[in-house]
Amino acid sequence: MHYYTVSEAAVLLGGSSDTARWADAGRFPATRQGGKRLIPGPDLAAFCVELAKENAEESQATTSARNAMPGIVTRVILGDVTAQVEIQAGPHRVVSLLTREAVEELGLEPGVSATARVKSTSVPIDVG
Repeated sequence: MHYYTVSEAAVLLGGSSDTARWADAGRFPATRQGGKRLIPGPDLAAFCVELAKENAEESQATTSARNAMPGIVTRVILGDVTAQVEIQAGPHRVVSLLTREAVEELGLEPGVSATARVKSTSVPIDVG
């Protein structure tokens, strides 16, 4: 299972300074290890989806999404040959169709940080 520090989670949540406060309030679980608070990736992924839904009504984008959209994998649906990968990138939900082989090679699963790179007709995924 992947774990994130509070500062790493803040980056995935769009640079939010509220991340530590959300952890303290119990909005997602965080444990202490070696003086750092760690958040399980699947729990952070679920919180990202919840937060995006909460903010959807408030959000009024004034510009289009940029080329690279860092986020966290929230869902992977594997088929025999293809796979569907969903990433929550701040307020944006990005869905990409890839080969099953690529998903397995990249180790994509809920809770993994990934970056969606948008081109005119495809969305390649970078891990990390």
